[in-house]
Parts: sequence; C-alpha cells; structure tokens
Amino acid sequence: MNFTGAKAPEAPKSVKEYRPITDYMTREVITFHPLQSIADAMDVFLEHRISGAPVVDDDGKIVGILSEIDCMKIMVDEAYHNLPHGKITVIQYMSNNVATVPITADVLDVASKFLHTHYRRFPVVDYNGKLVGQVSRRDILQATRDLKTSTW
Repeated sequence: MNFTGAKAPEAPKSVKEYRPITDYMTREVITFHPLQSIADAMDVFLEHRISGAPVVDDDGKIVGILSEIDCMKIMVDEAYHNLPHGKITVIQYMSNNVATVPITADVLDVASKFLHTHYRRFPVVDYNGKLVGQVSRRDILQATRDLKTSTW
C-alpha cells in the first residue's frame, strides 16, 4: 500500500508590498509660521513657484496649511467687506483642517488617498504629528513609473 498523505496547503499569496512613502517624499519642505506676515508668505509662493505650504508651530507640528486660495481671500475681504489691510498674519487665513499622511504609509496608501480627495500634496508626519516631509501627486506618479518598470 502506498500512502502519500494529504498535500500541504499552499501559503496564502501575500499582498504585494509597495515602497514606503519615505522613498519618494520631499524632505526639504517650505513652511510658514502662524505669526508670519501673509505678505511674506505670498512672496514665498511667487518666488518658489509653489501653490501651498504647511504651517508649523515652534515645535515643528503642523497647525494648518496656507494656499494661494487662502491668500486670495484677502483681496475679497478688503474689497467686498471693507476690511483694512493692516498687518495680516498667516494664522488669520490658513486652513486649520489639514489632511496628512503618516510616515508609515506606502505609495499605494497615498495614491488611494489622492484619488479620493482634490489635494495636490500631503504633509508627511511622524508619530507625534511633527512634519518630516511632503508627498505630491508627481511623487506618486514617479512611484507608479518605478513600479511599472520593475513588475510589468
């Protein structure tokens, strides 16, 4: 009698591991301070050709985001609401609701997040909410191209 026994089940196929977001994020991020002049912030936008940047406190934690749209609100407030120009700071016009990405995210997590929002970039934060980088749609596009060349 020949007994071969039951065949051992195959190990379940694991989900493909994607590269960590830290491989693609920008580590040198232009930031603003909440008490910085909004005029200075607009100069930075124009000089560096960017459309938004995180606002961080003295500890490096994100407290908001300032975008070109936020700055345009100043013109409307001055013209339509007759508000004086005065000394306007970033905290007065920044958006407080900040969508971030944890440093533990991978490129698939971030790609999915981009597909479900209108944002062009996400600040990357560590376990304490401190800014460690920024990832853009273009960074994810690069990751997609790298994935294609290595697996397709």
